[in-house]
Amino acid sequence: MKGLSASIIKTLITGTRLVCDDNSGAKELMIIGVLGAGSKRGKYPKAGIGDIVIASVKKGKPEMIKKKVKALIIRQKKAYRRANGMFVCFEDNAAVVVNDDYLPVGTDIKGAVALEIAERYPKVAAISSSKM
Repeated sequence: MKGLSASIIKTLITGTRLVCDDNSGAKELMIIGVLGAGSKRGKYPKAGIGDIVIASVKKGKPEMIKKKVKALIIRQKKAYRRANGMFVCFEDNAAVVVNDDYLPVGTDIKGAVALEIAERYPKVAAISSSKM
């Protein structure tokens, strides 16, 4: 897996609610775990752009509610620094539902996707409307 070219500040912890920005049937997700995050007593696992999280579907189609899914973080509110020195931040925290092979479940992403996602996950970038 390709490394990220930016230094992402990880600010999304367990319990954070995210907008699900694809057409998989989920509307709102809540983070319940972070894949690959080490654990330390008294500290929450953190996630940022490009991380895979385990999430619970809170709003959406009735068959999707209360399901545990894997999701990829595509936007975060907290500003992060790219390699060229530019700081980037988005209006909301958003994710897309992915399967076990990290391929998107939905066929369309409504909002913008960070350029770091386009580098690491080209299939997700292919179905997005814009890259920022």
